[in-house]
Amino acid sequence: MAFALTLSELARLTGGDIVRGGLASSYSGMAALDAAGPEDISFLGNEKYRPQFLTTQAGAVLVPAGETEGPEGSALIAVENPSFAFGAVVKHFAVSGRPFQPGIHPRAVVDPEAVLDATKVRVQAGAVVMAGASVGDGSDIGPNVVVGEDAVIGRDCKLHANSTVRERCVLGDRVILQPGAVIGSDGYGYEFVNGRHVKIDQVGIVELGDDVEIGSNTSIDRARFGKTVVGEGSKIDNLVQLAHNVVIGKHCLVISQSGIAGSSRLGNYVTVAAQVGMVGHVTVGDKAVLAARTGVTRSLEGGITYYGDPALPFAEGQKLRAYARRLPKLVEDVKALKKAADLK
Repeated sequence: MAFALTLSELARLTGGDIVRGGLASSYSGMAALDAAGPEDISFLGNEKYRPQFLTTQAGAVLVPAGETEGPEGSALIAVENPSFAFGAVVKHFAVSGRPFQPGIHPRAVVDPEAVLDATKVRVQAGAVVMAGASVGDGSDIGPNVVVGEDAVIGRDCKLHANSTVRERCVLGDRVILQPGAVIGSDGYGYEFVNGRHVKIDQVGIVELGDDVEIGSNTSIDRARFGKTVVGEGSKIDNLVQLAHNVVIGKHCLVISQSGIAGSSRLGNYVTVAAQVGMVGHVTVGDKAVLAARTGVTRSLEGGITYYGDPALPFAEGQKLRAYARRLPKLVEDVKALKKAADLK
């Protein structure tokens, strides 16, 4: 663990202002509000945790600006974004892993025609870097990773164990692939000819922009031709499927178990919540939000939150859901009315 922090050091670390002092002279750990003790630092990042905040034993709590009251004995530090500021605390106290040490592990396989500087790149045991592939300085190729022929890996990327970047695909700088991610699998393309499903060649690539992160066991299909694209800063969660020729804009969020069919497009700053499904060849505009389990069957304007299947503006989708819940009662009422009418 790193050295303990005084209250003033904590304020400097998080960029916050001391609202109120506490009982502890220093803080040596971190914990959730309901588990923290007098020497721990915690944070109030969501109003639903206010009950835990009011009873916490934490020595210091990062709170939103304007918060002046809190549990007795706890120091308060006001910050713009408590959850984000707490990240600095985590980095301070977290046990660091082994430092980055460039080099090629003896059990890695790097083709002589691959382009990389072994003094600036790490290739771990079991990894394979194939002919023509290039790996930028500072990148870390994890155990059993496969980098295909002529693939391009940018600078300072982190490819975790068992991830795959297939031939000719391109990763920008600071890209993170979580374990099991597959970049550049074949698109799901077939034609039904003479009673058989005949595979259509998928000869395009996948291109990931700078600062993209791809979750574990997510698959991004290569384009039939051209590119499947994930734009700069976008974050794709675990267990997501992006089909061939999909284009994801900049700084989008796509959450677990969502699927986007071929040639569909997201604008910039779009949020796709869990288990959303999108048909092919549709477009979602900038800053749209697709709530969980929304079904997108047509193109949608940006700047609107959608819900339901098919997708509707959120309030309308909620209203229809409420109506659906009332259907059993309405059916019973209709039966009763019919019975009463028959008796007359």
